[in-house]
Amino acid sequence: MACSLPRVRGRVREGALNAASKQPEWRVSKTQRSRARTLRRDSTDAEQIIWSALRAHRLNGASFRRQTPVGPYIADFVCHAARLVIEIDGGQHFEAEQAKRDARRDAYFAAKGFHVLRFNNHDVTTNRDGVLQTIAAAVGSAPSPTLPRKRGREQDGARTTENPQTAARRTRRDIP
Repeated sequence: MACSLPRVRGRVREGALNAASKQPEWRVSKTQRSRARTLRRDSTDAEQIIWSALRAHRLNGASFRRQTPVGPYIADFVCHAARLVIEIDGGQHFEAEQAKRDARRDAYFAAKGFHVLRFNNHDVTTNRDGVLQTIAAAVGSAPSPTLPRKRGREQDGARTTENPQTAARRTRRDIP
């Protein structure tokens, strides 16, 4: 008699690295997820101004997420397709110690392949259009992801694989 394994309920290994698909592993701790939710709920006026322009694909059709965990940090706004992180800084970011923390944070994002844009609250509230133009330029200049080439298509001008019936038709047309 075969021994059956117990049925597993819920999502099994959510986000774990799948060897076949090579998808990344995203693990967010409960405390970090809770902190991100709190930051979304208690957003500043400047963050609300920017979010109203970014949400629902309103800026060049780009998809943004707000207060998103990226590694050990929570980014204010992230556009994964453009590999862009937007940080809205309050007055405390002008202190020397906080500037060092911001530099470490920016280095982490850069190591993960993200470009970081930083704006302070005053810029956002007084020059909203200028901030949004800067973000739109960064989204527009981001490289688009390259798609893998399909098999059987021409690569670098040389034919790779060809359907035998197509080859026979082509040779019949070439013969007078």
